[in-house]
Amino acid sequence: MNESAVHVPEADLDDLRVRLSRTRWPDELPGSGWDYGIPLDRVQHLAAAWEKYDWRRHERRLNAFPQFTTTIDGENVWFVHVRSANPDALPLILTHGWPGSPVEFLDLIPLLTPHFQVVVPAIPGFSFSGPTRSRGWGQQRVAQAWATLMADLGYDRYGAQGGDWGSGISRLLAAHAPERVVGVHVNYLPSGGPYDGPLSPIDQARLEKTRALAANRHPHQILFSKTPQTLAYALTDSPVGQLAFLAEKFTTWADPAHAIPDETILDDVMHYWLTRTAASSSRLIKESGLGAGPIPCPAPLAVAVLPADLVQSIRPLVEQRHDVRQWSEFSRGGHFAALEVPELLAADVVAFFAGL
Repeated sequence: MNESAVHVPEADLDDLRVRLSRTRWPDELPGSGWDYGIPLDRVQHLAAAWEKYDWRRHERRLNAFPQFTTTIDGENVWFVHVRSANPDALPLILTHGWPGSPVEFLDLIPLLTPHFQVVVPAIPGFSFSGPTRSRGWGQQRVAQAWATLMADLGYDRYGAQGGDWGSGISRLLAAHAPERVVGVHVNYLPSGGPYDGPLSPIDQARLEKTRALAANRHPHQILFSKTPQTLAYALTDSPVGQLAFLAEKFTTWADPAHAIPDETILDDVMHYWLTRTAASSSRLIKESGLGAGPIPCPAPLAVAVLPADLVQSIRPLVEQRHDVRQWSEFSRGGHFAALEVPELLAADVVAFFAGL
């Protein structure tokens, strides 16, 4: 395990600026808006901001946090590890999703460190963990790697939190190390499947929304589950291609009342562009299996439901399979809870683990 710091060569930043200046723009149907995908004027606005973007500012912010690298199961893992001033504070591992990265948690970390020893790794194949070099890195293997990481840090008992991929990985971590994971907090938990009891009108509407999403997967999920390498050539070669692909999700999956700032979107996109992880990050779906079925979680569970998320969890269905100790319905926020409503999320996480 080695101390680390991020420092991107200036040549990489120069190359990005040249590529942005040489963008070959596509056409667009007049007045099409979002009907065919992210609009041209939105991407051009972001690209213009990217040309003026100050990576060193973000790099300094990253380097204000203690960072480390280690090798687990043959792959590099980069992580932030911030110790609490309270030596008895519970360790807590936070796991991001896609199209996210550890950028998701930068506002959340200071809110949690008074209460937790905070560990924020980049999933192998994402961000500064870098591309994976072997097959089989699905979410089950990531969860096993997290158990190794926490053991290597000397933590025998700890909690886990995540949304998107982080939700599944956190629950799988509890299943892999049930004697160590004291609780799991998630802010995304699709809940479908059979249920014999009555549902409220709200829960019935949520179930129909969940089933509709399962029947009509997002296009990127189909591509990633079948041919992730094919799309990766465009995303790795064209910065605007990578930008458009990720920015679309940050816009359409977030709460429109609380848009994610453009600079934050660019921070996140840089974690994909500079590390050339478009291919490896997209392989996670293929390696995990699209729609692989219910994920076990033997640990006590907390669920935070955000009104503008892709789907909203259904408590009676979740309680069929999990030991739900806390259920929170947030008043705002979408798929990126740690970015959109960090104060609400932090308070919910603290309350859950304090209750345990």
